[in-house]
Amino acid sequence: MIITNSLATFGRYCMFLWRTLSLPDRWSVFGKRTLQEVSKLGIDSIPLVLIISVFIGAVIAIQMQINIASPLIPAYAVGLATRDIVLLEFSNSILCLILAGKVGSNIASEIGTMRVTEQIDALDIMGVNSANFLVLPKIVAFVAFMPILSVLCMGTSILGGYGVSVFTDLITESRFLYGLQAFFQEWYIWYGIIKSVVFAFIIATTASFYGYYVKGGALQVGKASTDGVVSSSIFILLFDVILTKLLLQ
Repeated sequence: MIITNSLATFGRYCMFLWRTLSLPDRWSVFGKRTLQEVSKLGIDSIPLVLIISVFIGAVIAIQMQINIASPLIPAYAVGLATRDIVLLEFSNSILCLILAGKVGSNIASEIGTMRVTEQIDALDIMGVNSANFLVLPKIVAFVAFMPILSVLCMGTSILGGYGVSVFTDLITESRFLYGLQAFFQEWYIWYGIIKSVVFAFIIATTASFYGYYVKGGALQVGKASTDGVVSSSIFILLFDVILTKLLLQ
């Protein structure tokens, strides 16, 4: 029964994507809506990303210094480990898990509210492809802006780790900076950006799907929002494993 329901849900999701990822009827309207979604989903997320990144970068640096304090491990390893953790995992996977709660719930609740108030039904009656009209701008906006959020997260997290070397005596600035530069691989940055784009697509489409097909009232909208966040988080973790295997082998 569970397998059958899962397959039915996946089939509906694929049909939903087929309707959503079609060419817009009016490009001018699509452009305006996309810019609005960039502001709402992307730019409004910048303060959250910056605040979280600074503190997480600082915590990573402190934890690294405390847990790898050994005469057998070079002191610059703190900066190196902080950099690699941020680039490989935090700036994409963990960041997107956090944004799944903010952006995903926002998308699901907005579209779900439009469904229960019959605004989507009105669009369908007028002959408008409601999935394409409402959802595609959100997907394009969030996927396009996600690399910016990921790069901001990388820089701010490393800055937070550097702050530990400046304002504490756990590690000297010179050793931390040397660790940041040691054995640097440019591919790690592109790896983080690629993963963040894939996760942004998962968040936007999954949240939109649960909001679009909600039935009932305000209680069901809240449940759809929760289901969208939970499902997005699960798929992010699943694709994190797959992409890590494909991109770092």
